[in-house]
Amino acid sequence: MRRFADLYAALDRTGATSAKRDAIAAYLHDAPPTDAAWAVYVLGGGKLRRLASVTELRQATGEATGYPDWLIEESYAHVGDLAEAIALLLPSENGPFDDVPLHAWMEQRLPALARLDPPARVAQLEAWWRVLPAEEIFLLNKLITGALRVGVSRRLVVQALAVWSQLPTDLIAHRLSGDWTPGAASLAALAQPAGDDAHREHRPYPFFLASPLEAPVESLGERRQWLAEWKWDGIRAQLMRRDDEARLWSRGEERLDGRFPEIEQAARALPPGCVLDGEILAWDDLAAAPRPFTALQKRIGKLKPGPKLLAETPVRFMAYDLLELDGADLRETPLRERRERLARLLQDVPPALTLSLAADAHDWETLAQLREQSRLRRTEGLMLKRLDSPYRVGRRRGDWWKWKVDPYTLDAVLIYAQSGHGRRAGLFTDYTFGVWDRGHLVPVAKAYSGLDDAEIARLDAWIRAHTIERFGPVRSVEPQHVFELAYEAIQRSGRHKSGVAVRFPRILRWRTDLSIADADRLDDLRRMAEA
Repeated sequence: MRRFADLYAALDRTGATSAKRDAIAAYLHDAPPTDAAWAVYVLGGGKLRRLASVTELRQATGEATGYPDWLIEESYAHVGDLAEAIALLLPSENGPFDDVPLHAWMEQRLPALARLDPPARVAQLEAWWRVLPAEEIFLLNKLITGALRVGVSRRLVVQALAVWSQLPTDLIAHRLSGDWTPGAASLAALAQPAGDDAHREHRPYPFFLASPLEAPVESLGERRQWLAEWKWDGIRAQLMRRDDEARLWSRGEERLDGRFPEIEQAARALPPGCVLDGEILAWDDLAAAPRPFTALQKRIGKLKPGPKLLAETPVRFMAYDLLELDGADLRETPLRERRERLARLLQDVPPALTLSLAADAHDWETLAQLREQSRLRRTEGLMLKRLDSPYRVGRRRGDWWKWKVDPYTLDAVLIYAQSGHGRRAGLFTDYTFGVWDRGHLVPVAKAYSGLDDAEIARLDAWIRAHTIERFGPVRSVEPQHVFELAYEAIQRSGRHKSGVAVRFPRILRWRTDLSIADADRLDDLRRMAEA
């Protein structure tokens, strides 16, 4: 694992995208294939589950160092990253050190750790820490906690694989999609010459993502060159009809088999060899409109929903693109033609499959007026897609734009703070905000983004000087500061103390002009949730 630890350290030291890409590509050239495959999986966002609890890690640290619990807790709070704090606290060893291959850790040692009972797991952690250098202890702890953040995106891994294999990034992205299993054979398959990939039958296409429209809409040119669609708030997915089966893949490349059986059943009316891109929506048949995303959440966690849930929360697949037909890849075909074929394809299928209709407006001014109806239509705004555009990979600016309506806002008081992770470890950057309810501040939202570095530093210093209580890594602070928060929707919620849940909260600005008495009231938010 030493070679991978060196790579991880190199990635952690630089913020330059090209340097990270080149470091990964160099590692792929030099590392044994099985280790390289696991590095691709881990760095590319492969799922890592937590293998030891925080309590077990702290206990093992205490037994290995002799330090009291309070010192370990304070060190964690100061560093902001448990894996790093442990590596710093453990005594330095002079070796000799074990150098077990990365694949042996991932395939044998770590799965075996998960099967131990807590006392044996604590003992095993101590034993491993004694024979590893500090940088490998840090990496091992990251793997154990399932929090391997190092500023590397899946797209960056794809670019490094493209450099290593001398193949186009789009081809690598497709080969890496879906249930990619790390191994020497899987890595070799990524580097095969471009051709008709047999394994394509079981993989989704990489998703094309839109960028926020920040310039005036008129800057896009002639209105007739663009398709305008409503922007749906659901689960982005691809529906595949192949080999007499219907498969649903989420944007996170997770198989959704069995969770939405009405969509899978309706897909059997499609011809074999087709792939649709669209959105899964909870649907209100009476209103002929989508229900809020919170209704869809009832279905997400159910691997096999029962008859009652199917009846209470019906769903539809709102299709807006056709990526494959009769087994032929249509992604390079202009959107205008893809959409015409999609409309014909969906003419005689069950209502669980629906064509996403265009927003009909002959000029930008009329379209802007139509966009104002977004919330009445239970949408987030509009999507603007160039009619002659291909279906690209990832977030390529220029052809697809999301033109969302302005978010809702509320003024809330900072009441709790917690240290961040990664680059912001050691700084208080995760905040909880409250509003007034009968003379008390009740938490209603957590937000992690929206402040610049200078504001974060100023607020961090203030939090440290005005802490009232500590609850593990969380601090309650004096209620003095008001922030304007943006959010997309608000719903009643029995799971929250406030009785409401806001969707996608983030900080718009620090309202230094307001006193805490000016913050919003919970009754107002409840009325909004009802409305």
